[in-house]
Amino acid sequence: MEQNSHELNKKTKITRVVTGFVISIVALACFLAGGVALFFFLMVTLFLATREYVHILRNKGFHPSLSLICATSFVFGLLIFFRRFDLVPCVLAFAIMASFLVVLFMGRQPYIANVATTSLGFMYGGWLPCHILLLRQMGSNHVNFFVPGLNDGLYYLLYTFLIVVATDIGAYYFGSKFGKRQLSKVISPKKTIEGAIGGGLFAIFIAAFGVFYTNLTLLEAVVGGFLITLFAQLGDLSESLIKRDAGVKDSSNILPGHGGLLDRTDSYVFALPVAYYYLSCFTGGNNIILDLFQSVYNGYFG
Repeated sequence: MEQNSHELNKKTKITRVVTGFVISIVALACFLAGGVALFFFLMVTLFLATREYVHILRNKGFHPSLSLICATSFVFGLLIFFRRFDLVPCVLAFAIMASFLVVLFMGRQPYIANVATTSLGFMYGGWLPCHILLLRQMGSNHVNFFVPGLNDGLYYLLYTFLIVVATDIGAYYFGSKFGKRQLSKVISPKKTIEGAIGGGLFAIFIAAFGVFYTNLTLLEAVVGGFLITLFAQLGDLSESLIKRDAGVKDSSNILPGHGGLLDRTDSYVFALPVAYYYLSCFTGGNNIILDLFQSVYNGYFG
């Protein structure tokens, strides 16, 4: 029995590594290609992840609208792709109203919970992940359809990707070797404080190498690493919170050895927006907080 269990664990680890490798290669190819390739990669990922999200909440007795979440996420992606950021508030406003209307016509209880989980769906599962397009477009002033764009955005995206991967690897290694104290007993009992700290430190170490392939200073790279790894782990815990509340262990079994797509991408949901706003607003001589104070000062005393 012990030998069979050992062989099963070995096969599971091999399957996990192979699946992770294949996903990483596909993702990196789409990162490099940018444009349409990255857009469709994102849309397919969002559709599959949204199905898992809806399935999880149905276990809780909620009935968010899969079609509205997917449609709104698709429109968010199109607006970002074609750089029509001015239309985002308009789409958001009508999507929230549509959440109420869909529930009214579906006529399924619980009404308010269905409205709330639908709205959460296109924000959490649509708008936040769409920041991958914003991140990839950094340093480019035109819509990139097919030609690979070797701009700042590519290197920033790789920088973010490597930090999140380093967080996962570091947390797994340090957690399995030194983990004793639970990080969150109720939400995710297998995660440990030691694993979280180890993952964070390893991610910051990897982030420091960003000075060699981005225009970040060492301080900017390290601070970015700290923020991205912190929110990557918070994103992981947030998805665990949804599953725990619904009484679900894995979001699905679509990825051999990894569970569901949400389980594999939950860290990026928070990490991508944090990376984008940090890199665009607080690096390269930019600081929106100082600019805000300067604007206020000039308004009163200028």
